[in-house]
Amino acid sequence: MSEKRRDSRNRILHDGEYQRADGRYRYRYIDEDGKEKNVYSWRLDKNDPMPKGKKREPSLREKEKQIQADLFDHIVTHGGNYTVVELVEKYVSLKTGVTHNTRAGYRTVISLLNKDPFGSLRIDKVRLSDAKAWLIKLQQVDGRGYSSIHSIRGVLRPAFQMAVDDDLIRKNPFGFELASVIVNDSVTREAITRKQERELLRFIQEDKHFCRYYDGIYILFHTGLRISEFCGLTMADIEFDQMRIKVDHQLQRTSQMEYVIQSPKTESGVRYIPMTEEVAACFRRILANRVKPKVEPMVDGYIGFLFLDKNEKPMVALHWEKYIQHIVDKYNRIYRIQMPKVTPHVCRHTFCSNMAKSGMNPKTLQYIMGHADIGVTMNVYTHVHFDDVKDELQRLAQG
Repeated sequence: MSEKRRDSRNRILHDGEYQRADGRYRYRYIDEDGKEKNVYSWRLDKNDPMPKGKKREPSLREKEKQIQADLFDHIVTHGGNYTVVELVEKYVSLKTGVTHNTRAGYRTVISLLNKDPFGSLRIDKVRLSDAKAWLIKLQQVDGRGYSSIHSIRGVLRPAFQMAVDDDLIRKNPFGFELASVIVNDSVTREAITRKQERELLRFIQEDKHFCRYYDGIYILFHTGLRISEFCGLTMADIEFDQMRIKVDHQLQRTSQMEYVIQSPKTESGVRYIPMTEEVAACFRRILANRVKPKVEPMVDGYIGFLFLDKNEKPMVALHWEKYIQHIVDKYNRIYRIQMPKVTPHVCRHTFCSNMAKSGMNPKTLQYIMGHADIGVTMNVYTHVHFDDVKDELQRLAQG
């Protein structure tokens, strides 16, 4: 497999992109008349700084997006003979700069539409009832879960909205609430109780085999880090002098086993998380026990990852998901009172719930969690039970 081209900051360049020796970026494309054209910019991404002395201009990828949109607008003016799958392919072609996970999701939807008769329907023939009937068929006949159908509809709805905006069709047939059509059979990921958290951590700490994962799992339960943010942590991100964790990136591994660095899930994901003394102690032990690899792995310019696997590659989310799964399985084989399913996200949700129950200000908790929408944070405050209400009333009475 040929090595993918990268820029001077070690970022993978898309098809048609190139960085010249002077640092300027170029994008080459074919216009509607079949002629080769080029556009240039001193910045690849909109978040890149402008070199000193250069006049500010849109980034290369902003220009690419505009070019692709212009080309698409010209094509659709000739008629609306798009099938559903062709419309989705065109919609996806305009979504530049998305994460590899999102891109993989697009490919999954396109593959489904290529195999399903619905994908060959002409878009102006798809009615509201057709769209609903198809989603019902996906659940009741094909056996797809609610979350899977939610993701599929999440691609089709904006694709059809694009067709509406371009005057190809009059109404978006997917503009309805999904829960009003199919049964939401998804399993809510609940936080575990404080007692369950203590019992699980005690079990891990005392187990001869799994004790090696204690510090990492303790950190997940007591920082609220997303698992991809946790895996992306490097030695430089642990600021003991300030007692905080710097979070400005996440580590992921693609289906092609390629390691990539992505920006946090939202702009609010860039943040500092305070460390307690216990969390700091965990990090110190992790650093003290970290075996220096023969060659430090580097991913998109980042080096010094805290957690490496047996092949001296950075650990990713799948590693920790499997570790925790094996731990819970062993716990449940030993104890009569069973531990519920625990995942890295359950650790994060548990931390968030514990902070909410402790009376933390919602805006403070929103910042720590990196939630873009305060509504996501506030939703945690609604998940209270009788014991929570009883404890809160007693606390207020004593105050």
